[in-house]
Parts: sequence; C-alpha cells; structure tokens
Amino acid sequence: MRIAMLAPISWRTPPRHYGPWELVTSLLTEALVARGVDVTLFATLDSSTAGTLAGVCPRPYSEDPTIDAKVWELLHVAHVFERAAEFDLIHNQADFVPLAFSNLVETPMVTTIHGFSSERIVPVFKRYDDRVSYVAISDADRHADLRYAATIHHGVAIDEFPFDPVGSEDLLFFGRIHPDKGAAEAIEVARRVDRRLVMAGIVQDHDYHERHVAPALDGGRVVYDGPVGGVTRTRMLGSARALLHLINFDEPFGLSVIEAMACGTPVIATDRGSMRELIEDGVTGFLVDSLEGAVEAIGRVGEIDRAACRAAVEARFTVDRMADRYLALYRSLVAS
Repeated sequence: MRIAMLAPISWRTPPRHYGPWELVTSLLTEALVARGVDVTLFATLDSSTAGTLAGVCPRPYSEDPTIDAKVWELLHVAHVFERAAEFDLIHNQADFVPLAFSNLVETPMVTTIHGFSSERIVPVFKRYDDRVSYVAISDADRHADLRYAATIHHGVAIDEFPFDPVGSEDLLFFGRIHPDKGAAEAIEVARRVDRRLVMAGIVQDHDYHERHVAPALDGGRVVYDGPVGGVTRTRMLGSARALLHLINFDEPFGLSVIEAMACGTPVIATDRGSMRELIEDGVTGFLVDSLEGAVEAIGRVGEIDRAACRAAVEARFTVDRMADRYLALYRSLVAS
C-alpha cells in the first residue's frame, strides 16, 4: 500500500518543541513505515522521516516569518494532488484546504479533523463529506452535521515517556499561553494551595501573557520555562504532583494530558470537550467545573496511583493502537 501523508507546514514534522498536528502526523508515519507500509511524507523540507520525504516548502512558516503561509500552503497541497495517481490513498492531516482538491483526483482520501478553529469552516467539510472519509480525534469533537468513518484517539510513543513513580510537590501547566488553555487559572489555583507552579509552552497570545502570566512570574513560586522539547519535556511532565489542565474551551483531544499520564502524573482538568474520554475521574485524575473544585482535587491527588495513570495510557493511547486502527481504515477504503 502506498500512502501519501500530508502534514501541515506550520511547524517541522516532527516538531522541535511545539506542533501537535505535526507530532501526531510524524508518530503515525513512523509507525506505518515500521509496519512495512510505503509512506511518502509531504512536509517541510527540513522534516525527518524513515519513509520518503517530499515537499516544496523549505521551512515552517511559524518558525520563519519570510515564509508566507497562504502561498506555501497552496503550493504544498497542490504538490500532493499533482502526484495523487502515485498513491493508493491520501491521508490529509492539514485541515480543510486539501478538501477542495479531492474531487480533482480519483485517489481515496482520509482527513483527520484535529478540531474546528471556527464554525465558519464547517461548510467546507460538509461539502466534501460524501467524498472524503473523516476521522474524529474524540467522540466529543464530532460535529453533528458531518459523517465520520471512525473516531481514532491519538497515541504516544510510550517508551519515550519514562515513568516517574514519585513526582514532586510542584504543579505543572503545560500548553499554549492562551486564554483557552487556562494559564491564568492554573496560576490562581497554585496560589490558593500555596504550591510552586512550573509552566511551559509557546506564547500564542502575547497580550494575555503580559496581562495574566508575566506579572505572576517570580522565578520561585511561579516559573515559566518557555517551549520545551526532548528529554526536558518528558522530565517536566513526569516530575510534577499534577498537571493542571483548566481549559476554557471544548478541547478536541489534549496530547499533554496523555503524555503526563504516561509519565505517571495525574491530571486535574476542567470537564469540557474530550476530557471525559481521556481521564477516568478519581483513577487517573480529577474532572472539575470550578477553581474551587481544582483546589479540592489537589488535596486529593495523593489518592491517585501513578502506576494506574501509566497503565491507562498503555491500554488506550499508544502509537501502536492508533496506527493499527488507521491501517485497518486504509485497507477497508482501498478495498472498496
């Protein structure tokens, strides 16, 4: 089977620190290649894969301001569809623009919907849902107006996340510095329980950061380490008492949630979006609906068995499980 894997070009595949769509695309690509599937990864030319790398965009536009996102996204997507006849299936991980090309080729197409940035983009998905097979990344993120081929949860490379049976007394915020992700809420909850808070992630909303995060940073009780990757990332995820994921939106998935759990760290999350699909309340963390609920949950974190957090990810959220489910979908679509 010959698969064209279409990655976004906002970040490198795999990303150097941030880039969740690119990370999932890379994990799936490498797992498929390991299974003997012939995968061509269409990504930025500085990307890396054990498969075949193809691309036209030299660098990711979120890292290089000289790269015009609209121009290079169109060139990037066109490149894949100009070569569509070479493949048995195109797997689109790059949002809605590629859908507009789908009727111009005969090659079957799968699109993983990583979330809806706005209700305004739904008409594009709706127009092509009889042509493209859609995959939801959680049941919570399924749109009522669309047809889906499957829900397939993301998976992590579990061996890359060392289990920490002890953690520390510190709380952790790990995500975009943006109102959606609840950075200010994490700071407030940590203050109320008088615990040190370690923060990491890209600053996506600079005004929000300056108003709600920067004033709290003191190098001691609240520490911001910026975007982190590699060993620093996994060590940070494991060496926490709990991850605070006090989101203010209906999150489609939440990679940091399962990454923290893979390291043994319980998660205290606002009960919105996909959180009920990822966290078993009272077993791998706590689902809350207020800051007061988060404060109470921190007092109960000692009830959580960190080994149970790891076991939940091993059972439900591994790359192997994700890859097997996608491969089964590919085969059914190609066969039909």
